[in-house]
Amino acid sequence: MELNWFIVDETIKRSLNEDLGRGDITTDSIVPVGTQAFGHFIAKEAGVVAGITVAARTFQLLSPDIQMRLRYKDGEKVVAGELIAEIEGPARPILWGERVALNFLQRMSGIATLTAEMVSKVQKYGVEIIDTRKTTPGLRLLEKYAVRQGGGVNHRMGLDDAVLIKDNHIAVAGGIIPAIKVVRANASHMVKIEVEVENEKEVLEALEAGADVIMLDNMDPEEMAKMVKLIDKKAVVEASGNVNLNTVEAIAKTGVDVISVGALTHSVTSLDISLDLFHR
Repeated sequence: MELNWFIVDETIKRSLNEDLGRGDITTDSIVPVGTQAFGHFIAKEAGVVAGITVAARTFQLLSPDIQMRLRYKDGEKVVAGELIAEIEGPARPILWGERVALNFLQRMSGIATLTAEMVSKVQKYGVEIIDTRKTTPGLRLLEKYAVRQGGGVNHRMGLDDAVLIKDNHIAVAGGIIPAIKVVRANASHMVKIEVEVENEKEVLEALEAGADVIMLDNMDPEEMAKMVKLIDKKAVVEASGNVNLNTVEAIAKTGVDVISVGALTHSVTSLDISLDLFHR
């Protein structure tokens, strides 16, 4: 997945404006114009790097005179204490962008790290780990990019990607079969249809209506395995709900095709990365 830098630049600019406001009172009081600095980005814990290019772009938008030398690329594993990148240039804009750049880098690396841990637990079962739309508003592109850097796969980027009929859609439509029937009549033949189900009755209705993907929501592994056999490859099977590092392998053993994990983006812990600056 390549980043759309037009969108990324707008995201960075909004974040800088949010943080800088009318100016950095502390830095502009302490640091004379023209002061030069250099520094090191250090990983304080092991993980997968993601967002290093976004951090570099943050500083570039503040000053073209800031240079970052990357020791690691997005998607590469790093151990605790390792030097990730070096930075050099005018001290004022480095300090202006420090927090924003680290916020992007730490959060994206945290997402990539958790994704990689999930992927490693299910790899031997041929199951893909996918994300959800439970992302931070305004940061979806970056967070889903981070999932890819950790070895995961993206689900829908937005509501315009594919049809996903969830419980509230089913309630409003009066059932799974009428919901899918209406979608078939209105959506393009190019659009896949996924439906969320909670029990065997709903699985049978989804199969009858010809769903392309069936999401087994909040089922225990025993019930999930039974539903996988019932579906019998007539649709792609997605598992969702209560997925974490302790449960993901048991879910993968059921034979599902993909496992969607909201926790990759909605409750991830940022990777601990520091920026240590030195005076030139």
